[in-house]
Amino acid sequence: MLDDRKKKVLKAIVEEYINTAEPVGSVALTQNEDLKYSSATIRNEMADLEKAGYLEKTHTSSGRIPSEKGYRYYVDELLKDDNISLEEIKYISDKLETKVNEIEDLTKIATTTISEITHYTTLAIGPSTQDLLIEEIKFVLLGPRMLMAIILTNTGMVKETIIKFDEDITDKQVETINYMFNKKLKGQPLEIIDAPLEEYLINEMKYSVKVIKPIIEQIKKVISKDRQIYLEGANKSFDLPEFNSLAVAKNFVNIIDEKELMTDILNSGFAKDINVYIGDENEKEELKDFSVITFKHKVGDKDMGTIGIIGPKRMDYSKVISVMKYINKKLKDKGI
Repeated sequence: MLDDRKKKVLKAIVEEYINTAEPVGSVALTQNEDLKYSSATIRNEMADLEKAGYLEKTHTSSGRIPSEKGYRYYVDELLKDDNISLEEIKYISDKLETKVNEIEDLTKIATTTISEITHYTTLAIGPSTQDLLIEEIKFVLLGPRMLMAIILTNTGMVKETIIKFDEDITDKQVETINYMFNKKLKGQPLEIIDAPLEEYLINEMKYSVKVIKPIIEQIKKVISKDRQIYLEGANKSFDLPEFNSLAVAKNFVNIIDEKELMTDILNSGFAKDINVYIGDENEKEELKDFSVITFKHKVGDKDMGTIGIIGPKRMDYSKVISVMKYINKKLKDKGI
């Protein structure tokens, strides 16, 4: 357990290092208005913090930098989560007032907004289809052999697809298809559209397989599509000093190029509203040089998708978490 003086010194070192990317010495800390201690006292506290594993010494400087343990203590105990300016609040509010047709559009806007304010790489993924319930299915005849299927889910997500047939279908058939699909599927999980449903509809509607089978197959195809990943601000990361290392930069490029890895990042545990993984806390070896912060947006029990930020371990955790919390609150206030 750290006493108040050690907490203040550790907080000052973490924040100074986040701001400057330079190892922090006792002389720099004496300029900090929150530390009313002598240079000798600060040096002693720094030595104790290093001994306890909260600080590390670099080979090229007499200063100290936070260890992963130091960052973790800072995130859990010391940072301010209201580090957001009135200008940033207005900017976020204005962005989120944009009218959208689909949940995915709002997720994309939130992703872009977080990246623009924090200057880190932001990624997001839409809600899992496993959690979606069917509100309504509508079939619209586009031509004698072409049908559009529109599926509305409980989260407001809309999925649509075009279905082509080898034989003509009539308005009367479309009317029956609309009635039967909604009777069977309304309020049911999206995943229920499967082979047993196909068999049921063919038996109930007494239509040829040539009509029902293409509908089921095409709907299943659009549902099973990989969830889209949104990526914003990847280029901004290369302005950070950590990315002067060729190994770090190359590793980062590999991460954002690998869709499966990014999906794994966003699917990492959801024990809390906001999850922070620092360096070795990340399950994936490729992420050991980075920190990842994610939040899963929910309204009630509805999964609205997940947004994450990836950056160096020297990330401005206070700013990122403050922005995420405010955006999360605004989304919940909108009831979206």
